[in-house]
Amino acid sequence: MLTTNANSQIQALANTVFAYSKREGDHNTGISGLTAHIRNAPTEPLHCIYTLSLAMVLQGGKQLSIHNEQLPCVAGQSMLTTFDLPVVSHVTEASRHHPFIALVLKLDYSLIMQVCAELNLSKPSRDMRYQPISIHEFDMELCDAMSRLFRLQQQEKFLPSLAPLIEKEIIIRLMDSPHGMHLRHLASAGSPSSQILKVVAWLKQNFTQSIGIETLAEQTHMSSSTFRQHFKALTGASPLQYLKTLRLQEARDQMLMNGLDASQASSFVGYESASQFSREYSRLFGLPPQKDIQRLRQF
Repeated sequence: MLTTNANSQIQALANTVFAYSKREGDHNTGISGLTAHIRNAPTEPLHCIYTLSLAMVLQGGKQLSIHNEQLPCVAGQSMLTTFDLPVVSHVTEASRHHPFIALVLKLDYSLIMQVCAELNLSKPSRDMRYQPISIHEFDMELCDAMSRLFRLQQQEKFLPSLAPLIEKEIIIRLMDSPHGMHLRHLASAGSPSSQILKVVAWLKQNFTQSIGIETLAEQTHMSSSTFRQHFKALTGASPLQYLKTLRLQEARDQMLMNGLDASQASSFVGYESASQFSREYSRLFGLPPQKDIQRLRQF
């Protein structure tokens, strides 16, 4: 349970973020990788891909669906995502007078590895249940570091020298928080999960290629059946289902952000059949490509 002082600190940061952005939407800040998110009303469930990041909900609430599990995240809670993961997400608590407000910071994998090495942290125990997304009550020292990072954009002369230091502090404090073991798991070499994470990173860069299970399994030095088992346990999807979601999400982004039509987008992400693309797109997002993009542009 957060104290009254902690709640006041969180509300003060929420007011600062709202005063900075002043309107609904997703807002880049003057600090690379740090974004502010504001919604004035609950949203429809949206398929998206969460990346390696720390999110802090300052006001309102949202809900994620992953592995057929519903995960609420409300004001006063932080959420760590340790690798690129398809989820269904929607804001559940928001109004014009009390909007949903959150800060999201993309994390640097190399910095995580550096901090683990410098702190000489022990590896997680083998029986630890690794979670690709973990949600916990705010660590207030971590909240303070995030607040200082956000406010730093108002001090441009200090930003280049201080921002990297605060980002490193955030990683250090994360390691000491309830999220810490999941970050250590991410950094531990040789575990099946770390091998799967390498494949996930490779898929993100090569999703347009035609790829077989055997080829992916070879990267992890596992048999195809063992690889498939570990992959699904970690991501909630088979390798080919995960690859398909990556392709369809990228196609959606290309249509929404860059104005590609469905045919162009399907070719861009590696589909040879436009009709197959349309069927799989409709199955994942609930509407054919053109109607889905029209709906998204209304938000």
